Amino acid sequence: MISISGVVITKNAEDIIADCLDSLSFCDEIIIVDNKSEDRTKEIAEKMGAKVFEYSSEDFSDLRNYGLKKANGEWVLYVDADERVTNELTKAIRHLITDDGRVEKLNGYFLKRKNFYFGNHEWPYVERLERLFKKDNLEGWHGKLHESPKVKGKIGDLDGYLFHYTHRDLTSMVNKTIEWSKIEAELRYRAGHPQMRWWRFPRVMLTAFSDSYIRQGGWKVGTVGLIESIYQSFSIFVTYARLWEMQQKKK
Repeated sequence: MISISGVVITKNAEDIIADCLDSLSFCDEIIIVDNKSEDRTKEIAEKMGAKVFEYSSEDFSDLRNYGLKKANGEWVLYVDADERVTNELTKAIRHLITDDGRVEKLNGYFLKRKNFYFGNHEWPYVERLERLFKKDNLEGWHGKLHESPKVKGKIGDLDGYLFHYTHRDLTSMVNKTIEWSKIEAELRYRAGHPQMRWWRFPRVMLTAFSDSYIRQGGWKVGTVGLIESIYQSFSIFVTYARLWEMQQKKK
């Protein structure tokens, strides 16, 4: 019997996938949904015993739902390629799936995620994400980019952390912005976003900077916090500049 399946969506992750899979070694099976990788991601994952399925989509919910269909476990844990399951979280998950009384009460769990920028610079703000589910109670994921799950029943919290090694360097940051900003802009365009005026740009950029630097506490981590917060402002600018461009072409 397969108790838990780990599901990972990948795309050109040859430099980071091995560490991710190592952190999922406690799972009974690991499902890789590979979104057109052009490097050695699939080869590395297969050598480490993961089940690799090639599936192409720009819709992140579609990718996660595909992984759900391929998973055979009673429980499904979603982890991104740049995330790591800590030992404390591993123990909490193991305890959960062997505690019959607790399993019957809750059908999904929030995990706490710590972000690390530019290597091992820990971000002050801790996220809370729904990532662990009883498979039969996960109805599916919704949302093309900022996806969210629909779960039947109660959802709780687990101890331990996911470590998220995002924005490792400026090159990967810019590449991600170029890719994601197009999707973000298209979603806003299709939703009928109001016409972009000059004053909207400083407003959204200042909001993004303030959220990162002040609300999330970026100011606490010195230069890294300032760079990351300015970058968030730049990233949202690119998204809305793309939106402006789309609106102009329609005229």
